[in-house]
Amino acid sequence: MIKVLSLLSIAFIFVHALAADGPPRRELPLPPGIKALRDTPYVENGHKAQVLDLFYPEKSEKALPVVVWIHGGAWSAGSKNGGPFMPLLSKGYAVASIEYRFSQVAPMPAQIHDCKAAIRWLRAHAKDYNLDAAHIGVWGSSAGGHLVALLGTSGDVAELEGDLGNKDQSSRVQAVCDWFGPSDLDKMNAQAAIKGPIDHDSPQSPESKLVGGPIQENHDKSAKASPITFVTKDDPPFLIMHGDKDPLVPIKQSETLRDALKAAGVEVELITIEGAGHGGPKFSTPENTAKIVAFFDRYLKTK
Repeated sequence: MIKVLSLLSIAFIFVHALAADGPPRRELPLPPGIKALRDTPYVENGHKAQVLDLFYPEKSEKALPVVVWIHGGAWSAGSKNGGPFMPLLSKGYAVASIEYRFSQVAPMPAQIHDCKAAIRWLRAHAKDYNLDAAHIGVWGSSAGGHLVALLGTSGDVAELEGDLGNKDQSSRVQAVCDWFGPSDLDKMNAQAAIKGPIDHDSPQSPESKLVGGPIQENHDKSAKASPITFVTKDDPPFLIMHGDKDPLVPIKQSETLRDALKAAGVEVELITIEGAGHGGPKFSTPENTAKIVAFFDRYLKTK
């Protein structure tokens, strides 16, 4: 019994640690002049999870670029409420924070289908909220980091597009900020230099639940869920941040994604956060926030 309780405790810690932004938070106060459109469906008559919050200025002289935040949570927990994106609202951006179906509801590719549907909804409604549909960036942590990376590399992959809403719009994104997201699901265990609280190859691991079966017995599904599989020269620029003491997602996952993007000729930077684990305050220091804003400024505010 003690052993079972211990395993359950580890699993609970893992899921909520993987969220990086933690359990659902109270709604944060908005900067002056910012409106909030909350719990808006991005799929007509869709699942209850297919909703987003949109934050945008009440008045703006020009259409603003958009950054989409995608939360973590081992693809099975987490919330769009909260997140580190608030500084962007005073830097000339609109921000959307989205929910997506969890792995216990539907396995991949449901999650990436939802993310792409949300991007298409934003483009379809850009004129309604004075958004710059040509400049959409994405930012996510952990499982959300995986999904933003997959958005970045699968812009030309028809089978991951899905058929949810606004199919006349593009789901491509123009910049990706990936916080410690898995990039090659098959190799999570093999690349783990730090012994963490979970066996990624277990049938009960978040990765196995995501693809709908043991990760090492479903290599085709794992490959189709891995951002590194789809890297091509026309992918958008990437900014990757990863802690060198991360016990949950090996930093090697970000290093190999960086190397693959660089080999393809894609602009990419990996910033190693020394002493950081899986998320935490070191990622949101003023210095790192400034780097993220500068990254989005470079690629979303230029024609």
